[in-house]
Amino acid sequence: MTTVSSIFLAGASRGVGREIAQYLRAQQLQVKALLRTATAATELEKIGIQVVQGDALNVDDVERTMLADEPIDTVISTIGGLPTEVERADYPGNRNLIDAAVKAGVKKFILVSSIGAGNSVVALSPQVLAALGTVLAEKDKAEQHLIASGLTYTIVRPGGLKSEPATGNGVLTEDPHIIGSINRPDVAQLVCRCLNSQRTNNKILSAIDRNMLFAQTKFAEFTLE
Repeated sequence: MTTVSSIFLAGASRGVGREIAQYLRAQQLQVKALLRTATAATELEKIGIQVVQGDALNVDDVERTMLADEPIDTVISTIGGLPTEVERADYPGNRNLIDAAVKAGVKKFILVSSIGAGNSVVALSPQVLAALGTVLAEKDKAEQHLIASGLTYTIVRPGGLKSEPATGNGVLTEDPHIIGSINRPDVAQLVCRCLNSQRTNNKILSAIDRNMLFAQTKFAEFTLE
């Protein structure tokens, strides 16, 4: 098993990305975080993360920060736009990251997407799909760009995200029909466990809390080892 030593993280300013940053540093891993604004930089630098300022929507920014002297083993992207933003980063930002990762010779790219993208659209109710369809279409385009890139990839699709402490009950599954909620710290732990798991290479996995399913459906949990 190859051990990851250097990680490029996009989306660390908030949400799942921030949780991933904290988890990686707790594992003493070397992390470079791309931040669009300096707002979160101080907190991240305090825990030992190298912060580089740049916008994933800007190709030059992405290439300047990713194609630096230090080789990068893995890219993790959790970026996505806010509802208030005119141009969301879900597809164009991730496309820039994926293209730069190809140029940089990155060994693995982990993309945090969402249940409802791609073939997991079958898990959503018509009401949810009507509300989120446009966003999910952008996430699907990012997933397809990654798959077509030739990079070794893992796509993690969390269910409904909650800002609560980790429960330790987060699980992955290849079953696209499964829908439920999961706390952000549990998503972060699952994503970070994918780093050195060869079984997750070129896999698309849904992430939910086994105790927060929206319907009591039996499904096969994906084992990482």
